Amino acid sequence: MTPVQRAQQIFQQQYQKNAELTVYAPGRVNIIGEHTDYNDGFVMPCAINYGTAVAGVKRDDHCWRVYAADLQLKDEFSLDQPLARSEQKWANYVRGVIAFIQERCPQFTQGADLVIAGDVPHSSGLSSSASLEVAVGKFCQQLGALALSHTDIALIGQKAENQFVGANCGNMDQLISALGEKDHLLMIDCRSLATEATPVPQDVAVIIVNSNVPHDLVTGEYNTRRRQCEQAAEFFGVKALRDVSVAQFQQRESELQALDPLVAKRAKHVVMENQRVLDAVIALKNNDLVKLGELMGQSHDSMRDDFAITVPQIDYLVELAQVAIGKNGGARMTGGGFGGCIVALAPRDKVDAVRKIIADNYQKVTGLKEDFYVCTASQGVHVVNPEA
Repeated sequence: MTPVQRAQQIFQQQYQKNAELTVYAPGRVNIIGEHTDYNDGFVMPCAINYGTAVAGVKRDDHCWRVYAADLQLKDEFSLDQPLARSEQKWANYVRGVIAFIQERCPQFTQGADLVIAGDVPHSSGLSSSASLEVAVGKFCQQLGALALSHTDIALIGQKAENQFVGANCGNMDQLISALGEKDHLLMIDCRSLATEATPVPQDVAVIIVNSNVPHDLVTGEYNTRRRQCEQAAEFFGVKALRDVSVAQFQQRESELQALDPLVAKRAKHVVMENQRVLDAVIALKNNDLVKLGELMGQSHDSMRDDFAITVPQIDYLVELAQVAIGKNGGARMTGGGFGGCIVALAPRDKVDAVRKIIADNYQKVTGLKEDFYVCTASQGVHVVNPEA
């Protein structure tokens, strides 16, 4: 059963009526460009065919009754008064989005009953949180007939995660969940918000393997990395590391190293990674899977050695996938780090070989069982027909 079907069915069970509005927002996988988004840089994700559905109806008052089907938990609040944080972490994603929609559209005081259901694996680095934020944002936009674009909804979702939940994420996850295009990767300029859609080459599979090493960016080292990047930007006298070219970095690398070797390593990753994204767009346009694979490999090495956000289980998964893929394609960690998933781009006829080498070795060596997904690049947030 899809998240849409589950949300609609459980809504019927919870509230004894049919949902009148259902919205679906996808999760995402980032092909290349990690920790570049909050440095005003470039990223290249795609929306995937796993996501979050929100089904609900408008109420005659200002009350919200929210049921999270996957957690079997409830939240209730009223828009008569300013929204306070909940002790339930999941509920703050919902409350945060509504609070910042109200800040933008003060006339929005509409109540609703809704059910949330999803199939993005939690704490895997596939952006279950962004897909929830974008789905709730779109639901509110439809509910109140608000003049908000999909980009507005994405940025409201990011603000909710930064200021209401407390994770200092960039804007990539929400933007791709809102703006994703079917069968395309989307290169996003995280400063100007300009996008460039690049088709996924024919007969190429997007493979995601979940290490099942969970991560939590709110309590993890994510915010530390962000501070280090800001220190590096200050050293170079720029607004963000996006403004430092590879040549400029290399010119002053030893000077920064003498000052703070860790900050120098973090900056090196971001500056080089931005360039890798731009190079990956060209490689894809030329159908050059060999070059794309090299760039993905360099990206992973940089996340491991310079940004220090991988873990041994993730490194091992990447190593296994690369052995099976060979030169035509590549693999790397995806997401914020410290666990989660790897992503691989490989010819479809290599999928079984990748699946087999990982199934044969990963659990034996790590004691953990992987989850294996073959994904398709999917459409961003949208309203679903009631009959779906």
